[in-house]
Amino acid sequence: MIENIQDFIKELCQKSGESELFAGQFRDALLEDEEILREFAYYMEHRDFACKAKVSGYTVVDVMVWQMDHFKARLDRDNTGSRENPAKMVLMAFDTLLKMRKDPERYITRMSQETGTDYEGKY
Repeated sequence: MIENIQDFIKELCQKSGESELFAGQFRDALLEDEEILREFAYYMEHRDFACKAKVSGYTVVDVMVWQMDHFKARLDRDNTGSRENPAKMVLMAFDTLLKMRKDPERYITRMSQETGTDYEGKY
């Protein structure tokens, strides 16, 4: 299974334009977290989310929705590399969930305070 996961990480990184260095760091972090590894493997097999891996109650889908909200403003300028790139969105959501495991408060604060630009009075 680990070889399949490594191949899938490589595939996602190639589709997203991420480096081999990023792929290796992501793989190492993923292998250190059994719960998120299982979630990633489920996604790899089903192309869907089980949403069983949680950090302070947040799932990878919660992270993805937050990131998509955040990306909206940058997508208007199209400087994220994420437009029309679902592989990058998935990869970055799992990467953020792994980072969130190590520093949950930083991400919980950001997720609860930082939103996109689609509400009145933002600017």
